[in-house]
Amino acid sequence: MELNLEEGKHLYDECSTLILPALSIGNVGQLAVDLLIASTKAERIGYLDDPNVLPCVGNDAYTPTPQGDLALPLEAYESPSNALTLIQQRSPVVKGMMVEFAKNLADFAVACGKKHIVILSSLDFGRWQTIDMSSGLQIYYLSNAKVDGADDDCEKLGFKRMKEYDPTQKLWKYLNDLAEGNATEDDISSLEDDLGEEDYYPSLPFAAMFSCFKAKGLKVTCLLCYCSEGDNIPDAFHLAEAACNLVGQSPESFKGNEGGRWVIPFSWQSVYGPPPDMSLF
Repeated sequence: MELNLEEGKHLYDECSTLILPALSIGNVGQLAVDLLIASTKAERIGYLDDPNVLPCVGNDAYTPTPQGDLALPLEAYESPSNALTLIQQRSPVVKGMMVEFAKNLADFAVACGKKHIVILSSLDFGRWQTIDMSSGLQIYYLSNAKVDGADDDCEKLGFKRMKEYDPTQKLWKYLNDLAEGNATEDDISSLEDDLGEEDYYPSLPFAAMFSCFKAKGLKVTCLLCYCSEGDNIPDAFHLAEAACNLVGQSPESFKGNEGGRWVIPFSWQSVYGPPPDMSLF
């Protein structure tokens, strides 16, 4: 993975926390990163080139009057005033290459001196075993602070540990071995005939990323929410707010954000396409 810096741009040493999405159902992680980039007024410093990500190109996602800047598959943004680096991923990883992609991301984070990695992603609502909506939308987490995935800081914030995480379970253990170089992709063939319901979580992109960042000795926290396909904008707000709470930030503290409110990304105006032609009615 190679970082291509834009002319006159550079990495900021003070941006020690990296926030990025792991693609999953509803694209909630990507939408939350969109919110964070727009609200922090983060500047794009360049893009990441990785052979494991499918190519794509689009219009500027954040500026209402684009100046010819193209949106690319992997973009790097930094907000020095908030000590944050943000990566936005706009296209999926090539099938079967998720672990390699995660390893490349981990190498990039180490090379750039990142200390804390925050992964934002979503889980299939249909897999939710214990549904309790009494306190509204819930945020689940997975951390490498403790062996069982628990983290005291996350608990204080009211997040719930992802109880489905078991580092001794075969697929989680396999991911860990892959990340540490103690297994190969070919070894999965011996597991494929014995995969069950418990293998859903470690089969998701966030799990590969968690394992690879952990293998590099970095502090890593996954923030997760359950959702279904559809209008996932409320979920994105909830996940972005959780990320802010985790890193000690809030829209009110974002410099350059007048009014202290979330800034809606310009690209969201066309999430569902143009409005209907009223002459049809």
